[in-house]
Amino acid sequence: MRMTVLASGSRGNATVLSSSTASILVDAGISCRETLKRMKSAGEDPHKLKAIVISHEHQDHVAGLQVLARKLKIPVYITEATYQSWRRSTKDPEGKPAKLERREHFLAGRSFNIADITVTAFTIPHDAVDPCGFTFKADGVKIGVVTDLGYLPYSVKDHLRRCDGLMIESNHDLEMLRNGPYPWMVKQRVMSRVGHLSNAALAEFFATDYDGQAAFLVLAHLSEHNNHPEVARKTAYKALGGKMNLFQSCALTLAQQDHPLQPLCLG
Repeated sequence: MRMTVLASGSRGNATVLSSSTASILVDAGISCRETLKRMKSAGEDPHKLKAIVISHEHQDHVAGLQVLARKLKIPVYITEATYQSWRRSTKDPEGKPAKLERREHFLAGRSFNIADITVTAFTIPHDAVDPCGFTFKADGVKIGVVTDLGYLPYSVKDHLRRCDGLMIESNHDLEMLRNGPYPWMVKQRVMSRVGHLSNAALAEFFATDYDGQAAFLVLAHLSEHNNHPEVARKTAYKALGGKMNLFQSCALTLAQQDHPLQPLCLG
């Protein structure tokens, strides 16, 4: 399997997951043009995309969805509640509620197949109508993708066990957020149990519950105003401690907002 993070952050999120025979786009938070441009620059072929999978309806995860789905003519996998919420806030060129002509509804807690990739969706704590994290299995490899969650409940930790690769949120440093430019109401939302995962909360997971099985870790959805890449990296390294001995030196990576990461391959 291969994971290519095209964009990650509050200005847009999109990631390609690929098996030996098919690819899936996870979220469509950047424009169609930019998505295709970044795929090309990362060596990913848009014609191999079999589907788009949507985690939730916030704009930084769906901004490019309508145009991208129409252009690529591939199905969109989305929960019913997320689809209806997206429709209410999105208009078609005639000003009517948008539609996705090819869509498949999935349920959190269930698995489904896209080509040879088994996708398992699970509920995450975030202030959206039906937010989900995912694991993807193919070719004997399991990759977890989970961002936009206020904390890590036991159910989420359970889904992330035995992942060979893991992309997980490290959104903010608590002190930077408290002293930063956001209005207090926004700060409260980010810090809440349906907000975003802090460096400290991720560090606690790494130190106490993480099984150390992943060959690569990607820290994702870093705040541009309330975090710093080196702060997130050092906090994660410290929490991982001796578990880092299991990794290659380049196995801890930070996802970027403005350009794609080099593909991360397993198996």
